[in-house]
Amino acid sequence: MAAPPHADSDQVLVEANGVTRTLVLNRPKQLNALSSAMITGFLRCFTAYEEDEGVKLLIVKGKGRAFCAGGDVAAVVRSINNDSWKYGAHFFRNEFLLNYIIATYNKPQVSLLTGIVMGGGAGVSIHGKFRVVTESTVFAMPETALGLFPDIGASYFLSRLPGFYGEYVGLTGVRLDAPEMLACGLATHFVPSDRLASLEESLKKVDTSDPFAICGIIDQYSQQPSLKEKSALNRLEIINKCFSKRTVEEIIASVEQEAPNVADEWIASAIQSLRKASPTSLKISLKSIREGRTQTVGECLRREYRMVCHVMRGDFSRDFFEGCRAILLDKDRNPKWMPPRLEEVHDEVVEKYFSKVDDPEWEDLDLPPRRSHGRRLVPKL
Repeated sequence: MAAPPHADSDQVLVEANGVTRTLVLNRPKQLNALSSAMITGFLRCFTAYEEDEGVKLLIVKGKGRAFCAGGDVAAVVRSINNDSWKYGAHFFRNEFLLNYIIATYNKPQVSLLTGIVMGGGAGVSIHGKFRVVTESTVFAMPETALGLFPDIGASYFLSRLPGFYGEYVGLTGVRLDAPEMLACGLATHFVPSDRLASLEESLKKVDTSDPFAICGIIDQYSQQPSLKEKSALNRLEIINKCFSKRTVEEIIASVEQEAPNVADEWIASAIQSLRKASPTSLKISLKSIREGRTQTVGECLRREYRMVCHVMRGDFSRDFFEGCRAILLDKDRNPKWMPPRLEEVHDEVVEKYFSKVDDPEWEDLDLPPRRSHGRRLVPKL
């Protein structure tokens, strides 16, 4: 394996096979959590390969038992505490630029999603053309439990899931399995893990950027798994009824009203997650996903960058720091949110997260013009 173009990190490995390049996330002990060096390495690779006529296909995978457990937010929090929020701004600026390039890339990307795919891991895969899941895949956007919100352009793809399933996934942080990812459109193919190596070898022999040809190869190895009976996707009418409500308070009240009539585990779990999450995070997340419904992927990322800068600065709440303390650092899993109740998070404060940051050195996320506005998700329900 060679180092990526101009990269000085072994956290991203690159394998060259003909016109195929395989990018491997290489922090297995950290479940491949995205570091600043990994994001920089990916940016350099994607930028160089787009212009390189000798590269026609990209494969992205993780080393070890996880694809990618998210961005390394613990490192971001430590750097903010020791230095300045501007390190975090730089981290997210590069990450969101990478998400944008992947979402608008002119060559096919096949992401092999084995194991955990969360947060930042979704950002480097779900925006790509092909997302291959297997029986070990677990997807989640757990940010509301951390005092954050589904970022990395998630307001774009969550808002395009069937009905109001995206609001359910984004607000509760629920874990989805491979059949659910395929059914709702987050994944494009299911390939059993014992056929994954053969698929990868076939992809390394291609000599085309034609997405239909690539899709045909993946189709040869793929299967159509069945949803488990207890899957919340089998209760989409209830999810739509509850999560289409205008406010978080109304959503929770609606879910609690439905619970006595539904003996399913998912609804009790949803109530518990909504009750434990940061009230501020829930409110800004709902507004973000709703706005994402009518925006391009670039517009979503620009808005999310404003939001994440306000979160890191602690302008209106320090829930992000408290969530990281409780979940990632001290691990007591008992965050003390401020404000602690939904009714204390007022609409005018929520609106401020979507405004420009009042700092002379701050700039909006500058994204280069691209031919595409983001990918269309195709549910297989």
